[in-house]
Amino acid sequence: MPFHELRRREFITLLAGAAAWPHAARAQLPERVRRIGMLMNLSSEDQESRIRNATFLQALQQRGWTDGRNVQIDYRWAAGNNELFRKYAEELVALKPDIILASTSPAVAALQQATRSIPIVFVIVIDPVGAGFVASLARPGGNTTGFTLFEYGIGAKWLELLKEIAPGVTRVAVLRDPAIAAGVGQLGAVQAVATSFRVEVTPVDIRDAGEIERAVGVFARTPNGGMIVTGSPSQGIHRELLISLAAKHRLPAIYPFVYMARGGGMIGYGPDQVDQYRQAAGYVDRILKGEKPADLPVQASTKYELGINLKTAKELGFAVPPTLHARANALFE
Repeated sequence: MPFHELRRREFITLLAGAAAWPHAARAQLPERVRRIGMLMNLSSEDQESRIRNATFLQALQQRGWTDGRNVQIDYRWAAGNNELFRKYAEELVALKPDIILASTSPAVAALQQATRSIPIVFVIVIDPVGAGFVASLARPGGNTTGFTLFEYGIGAKWLELLKEIAPGVTRVAVLRDPAIAAGVGQLGAVQAVATSFRVEVTPVDIRDAGEIERAVGVFARTPNGGMIVTGSPSQGIHRELLISLAAKHRLPAIYPFVYMARGGGMIGYGPDQVDQYRQAAGYVDRILKGEKPADLPVQASTKYELGINLKTAKELGFAVPPTLHARANALFE
């Protein structure tokens, strides 16, 4: 073989090897680890927290993100405490995560005070436009988007269901958190239809346990009463107390989520909260891959559930109508 041909082949071999080297080197480089902050409403020990978190992690993994491999997740559990929401929001922002998942309105409010640049995806928020979190549902603007629970009109449905199982109710205590805009909105929705259902509405604040216990005790002194527990962070934190007070005072009660019927409440009707965490993983994935929160519309819940605790209804002396029984997604004995 002529010398020049040998040199030409050596050059081609070297060139091919040099071209292949960057690919081999890249394959050996560790994958970039992205950071996700999680500001959660409940405590880390709460069973609902475990279910929601497991759902979120599973949905992330289905999209290629695994905690401890290519994502690092930093958790903060505020347990419904507004001071902790503010403290933990600042702590998470200081860690400079790529994105933060915020559970409930107080978490979003605290995070927006701490950052206007880190992307925020929220879940379990009622009326994000009214709260000032986003400019509109279709075009959120800014650094925040997510998943809203329900419209205020659900209040009419709660009253309808309560009257269906307890037609003798003429007085209804509406337990709401006055510290959030959604508390006012949900109360207003019930009041708007109260006359047509021939009931008198009594607002009850649920900011702390002592306040709840006193107010429900006073309300229960007069007969023919029932309770509507509206959706709020306080409702989630105090749910065991609310359920026990309804049993103690023999008050038929409806709650905003099925998991409260599973926990002993008489009726639960509302959106599937766990499903919001599954959906949120999709938005987190899209934002980590380069999309902007401002361009992702706020989505409303589409999956609603009705749960009835037959044992609780029986203990309180109420028979579940066959039509209501048939419509239930979940029955608890």
